[in-house]
Amino acid sequence: MKMSPKHESKQVRLQNGDRAERVEIWKARKFIEEHSSEELSLTRVAQAVNMSGNYLSEKFKDVTGVNFVEYVARVRFEEACDFLENGDRRISEIAFAVGFQSLSQFNRTFKKLSGTSPTQYRHSLAKTRGRSGVDIKI
Repeated sequence: MKMSPKHESKQVRLQNGDRAERVEIWKARKFIEEHSSEELSLTRVAQAVNMSGNYLSEKFKDVTGVNFVEYVARVRFEEACDFLENGDRRISEIAFAVGFQSLSQFNRTFKKLSGTSPTQYRHSLAKTRGRSGVDIKI
């Protein structure tokens, strides 16, 4: 069973248990979240936090429980969910706005993380909101 997008992301961020998060990893996560709509590479993020790419990759996975690429995808996924919930932009526009390089990459990632396609996700939101009397464009 897939979790809601926001709940799943929070789970990823808390997988370091009770240990304090290293400052460099916190800075890296913050950099990713602030620049997620841009092209991001491990090298770029490592340079931003003054670490080697290999060391960042290793420590990042230790703290978050997922690798760098997966984390970036999840951050972009969360942003896409916000757009799908709060707007009427086309799905292709959303995909590129949140930083995915192709629509097929976006669709694959969205399905993997939510268990549904972006279109199905939007339709399910519309049905839910329709019952509550709030209009949504599809």
